[in-house]
Amino acid sequence: MATALTVVVAASAAVGSAAPASAAVGSAPASAAADRFLWGVSSSGFQSEGSPPDSNWTRYAAAGRTREPVGTSVDFRHRYREDIAAAADLGVDVFRFSVEWSRIQPTPAGWDETELRYYDDVVAAVRGHGMIPMITLDHWVYPGWIADRGGWRDPATIEAWLANAERVVARYAGQGVLWVTINEPAIYVQKELAFGGIDAGDIPRMFDALVVAHRAIYRRIHTLDPGARVTSNTAYIPGVQTGLDTLFVDRVRDTLDFLGLDYYYGATPDNPSAIHALTDDFASIVPHPEGMYEALMHYTHRYPGLPLYVVENGMPTADGAPRADGWTRARHLHEHVDRVRRAAADGAPVFGYNYWSLTDNYEWGSYTPRFGLYTVDVRTDPTLMRRPTDGVAAYRAVTGEPWPMPVPVPVPR
Repeated sequence: MATALTVVVAASAAVGSAAPASAAVGSAPASAAADRFLWGVSSSGFQSEGSPPDSNWTRYAAAGRTREPVGTSVDFRHRYREDIAAAADLGVDVFRFSVEWSRIQPTPAGWDETELRYYDDVVAAVRGHGMIPMITLDHWVYPGWIADRGGWRDPATIEAWLANAERVVARYAGQGVLWVTINEPAIYVQKELAFGGIDAGDIPRMFDALVVAHRAIYRRIHTLDPGARVTSNTAYIPGVQTGLDTLFVDRVRDTLDFLGLDYYYGATPDNPSAIHALTDDFASIVPHPEGMYEALMHYTHRYPGLPLYVVENGMPTADGAPRADGWTRARHLHEHVDRVRRAAADGAPVFGYNYWSLTDNYEWGSYTPRFGLYTVDVRTDPTLMRRPTDGVAAYRAVTGEPWPMPVPVPVPR
């Protein structure tokens, strides 16, 4: 990852010609006190639903660019009621998922009403359990017919992307959705580069396109779903974050009601294990909870007044085996939540935290990394039984504790 990210950051000087300049830092809307801090769980459609339709990622797998195909994954497509109920049983407030473009628009000319009704049922189940849907419009997956046209190399992709996104927003407007436009834009670009969706020379063009798409759908969301709150979540990568911020977040700062933050690992002189990110061996990276505090304070100072939400945080094991460093999911969760609390006490305007993920899933080419509060042995268990880890009881304990500080909330523009 780091090698490809270096290429991505190096392209930053060429980025920026296609989008309006963002508003000055510090121009965020005023915040008000919320009733409670929001706890949640995160997932994505392609990674958990299983049996996906034709897309850029099914093609990467078919071409042998991934370690294994996605197959059934954990079959969220047919077990969503069970999983949503399990999330509610944790005491969380938010259930994050993505509406997969390749699933609902399998051809340029048609929409799959069966799949749209499936997502209707997901939204209804989330709300029926008293949770807030957090819907991601783009979690790195686009239809095969978009890939045939060149993917993000093709300028027409923006228009097609917006047509899909508007349909989703219009369908779920008025249902209290927290909207995530694009998941981890810098890592999206890095993945497309690594798996062959773009070449290095296409990096500036893809960033420009993502900026234009985000800014356009932000405006449409506030027209179609007045009062909604909108973000894009950024991955915090130690050592290169300031450079990554210039590629996307700085350019859309005035079209964020809050900033979604994803934090997984840090890098320090006495903990150099982040080097394993070079080979995607994230289970060998020793957790660095202090980095959560550092990430929240980084954005507190970089974008004064902009509310923050930890959209993803988690820890993988390798095939569910105990970690060599002795870290457990419960310890990881408690220590990272502790740093969120400390950052809030020190002035970080953080109002929510999602754990990645509710269940194990397909980690972009492999089932070896397991992030789930509930573990699932996709390779050998045909029943796909959800088995609780120690993280389940730990998260229930966390959500049952009162939040000791005032909670800022984003005010839609």
